[in-house]
This record gives sequence, structure tokens and C-alpha cells, in this order.
Amino acid sequence: MDTSTDLFIMLGSDFDRPGLLPRANDNIGIGHTFAFLKGDPIGDELTFAYTYENSGSHGFFHTDFGEHTESLGLMKNFSIPKTKVITGYTWIQGGITSYTGGVQVANRFYSGLSLGAVIHFSRNSSIWIQESYNKVVTVPWYTTSSVGYTYSW
Repeated sequence: MDTSTDLFIMLGSDFDRPGLLPRANDNIGIGHTFAFLKGDPIGDELTFAYTYENSGSHGFFHTDFGEHTESLGLMKNFSIPKTKVITGYTWIQGGITSYTGGVQVANRFYSGLSLGAVIHFSRNSSIWIQESYNKVVTVPWYTTSSVGYTYSW
């Protein structure tokens, strides 16, 4: 794997409490893979991402109640035997989530763990499929399923 930079956009849904209602979970970010970290068991790509989650009553439409998360991450890319079209990754993230819509913006620590597959169309273009387990202080763990597009150079 060579050094590369990835720009990614992911659209997805998480299941928020109460009632496990589907909510928008949209993510945009950038990552850079470092060749010298290829042998590192934890990660070979540093990432920065912004995520918007709708917490209101309209599911996928914007409401005043939202969560805005800025996170740093460490991603580990790995090959899957017998295929060059599909690879996998793990992704550890940490950052700050800001809850909006109340009297004051409430900031909380965020952490996330993701597992995903990448379907490569060319050296520069791919689709990501991802499942994440997220935790914000004061909120129980929740999952997010996402599909996204990545452009690499």
C-alpha cells in the first residue's frame, strides 16, 4: 500500500433512543495513509471527520435538535485474501460531540469503533460499507450503519 489521501462522504442511519428510531447520520472527512505505518497493528491512516446526526422528531430531516461531532481517528486498512477488489478496515475515533437545540450547546466526549469493507472501482474511486459502535458520555452505546463514497489521490 502506498501513501495516499482519502476524501470520504458517508450517509447513514443510527438507531437512537427511545424507541430505536432511525436518524440521519452524515459524515465527511479526510484521511492520510502513511506507508511507514503499514506494519503497525493499530493503524496506518490518520483521519479527521465531521459528523451530523439529527436528534429531532423528523428522522432524516434537519431539526433544531442535532449532534455535531468533530473527531480524530486511526484507521487500519487490510487486504482480504483472494480478492483485490475488496479490502477491509478498522477505525478508532475520539472527539467532541456538541448537542444543539437546547438552551445551551452541550459538549460531550465521543468515542467510536468501526469495521468496514471497501469496494474499489479504480485506484481513485471506491465505496465504503461500515458498521460503527459509538459512545457519547451520558448516552448509551448506539450503532450506525453507513455507505459512502471515497476519492483517493
